[in-house]
Amino acid sequence: MPPLNNKQITALKKKATLASVSLAITLSLLKTFGALYTGSLSVLTSMIDSLADIFASSVTYIAVKVSSKPASRNHRYGYGKAEALSALIQSAFVAGSGIFVLYDGISRLITPRPLEAAGIGIIIMVISLISTLALIMFQKRVCRITLSQAICADSAHYTVDVITNAAIILTLIMVKLFDISWFDTLTAFVVSSYLLINAYKLARDAVAMLLDHELPDSIRDRVREIVLEEDGVRGMHDLRTRDLGGAYLFEFHLELDGNLPLYEAHGHADRVEAAITHCFPGAQVIIHEDPAGLEEDRLDHKICGLPGNTPC
Repeated sequence: MPPLNNKQITALKKKATLASVSLAITLSLLKTFGALYTGSLSVLTSMIDSLADIFASSVTYIAVKVSSKPASRNHRYGYGKAEALSALIQSAFVAGSGIFVLYDGISRLITPRPLEAAGIGIIIMVISLISTLALIMFQKRVCRITLSQAICADSAHYTVDVITNAAIILTLIMVKLFDISWFDTLTAFVVSSYLLINAYKLARDAVAMLLDHELPDSIRDRVREIVLEEDGVRGMHDLRTRDLGGAYLFEFHLELDGNLPLYEAHGHADRVEAAITHCFPGAQVIIHEDPAGLEEDRLDHKICGLPGNTPC
């Protein structure tokens, strides 16, 4: 599949967020009926999570819309990090869902309530499971193409929903067949714990992006390979990388023959930049050209304390 342009990527991300909001609203209504009809804590847990999904997915839609705005005078790196803020907000709602379920689960242990019409609950949760799986498949495709952190966070949230729905279906079956009412509360505890763990992971990744955490070593190594493949390049140093929100920023010093005319040196830098953007579409590349062998105070030395010009 050929690379998409920015307009196509934005349209794809908006389509994914609209699908997410629509499903969250539909499942919230369906699960509200199921929770009231069956009295199941597990179904109530899932319903609360779907209500949180409505807000979280709406935030994702807004974030995608903001992040697609072009760079401006006051935001020259663009607005891509709005997606990280969206992921951070989503993590708060996931955590809130988990805490609510823990509280309600403790209440149910103190004052048990019987389940009714478990069969209806099973049907509702199976519909929810199938619908959520279809959405996740679409979101995973969009996430792979666009590298959108907001869409990836939304997909991770709905992946938790799949596990939640499957656990609830098992619970309702156990209650219906064996009349083990306490299994409903146990499942709610397990699912809420998983929600809290997932909230932590979402928040960790969002904060890492907001604080300009370096990209994975595999990406940094690939950039080095591309740079050193260019004829005439003697080396590179002080590579810095960051995620701008679906697009990468690479900044480094390019080591060239100090006797090269400026036009030739610029040509090498242009070819390196073109090769990097071909490998990482949409990337921004900042290159500082240095004479090879120049002794200088380097960022690599300050950060890593490595001898010579070994890159960090």
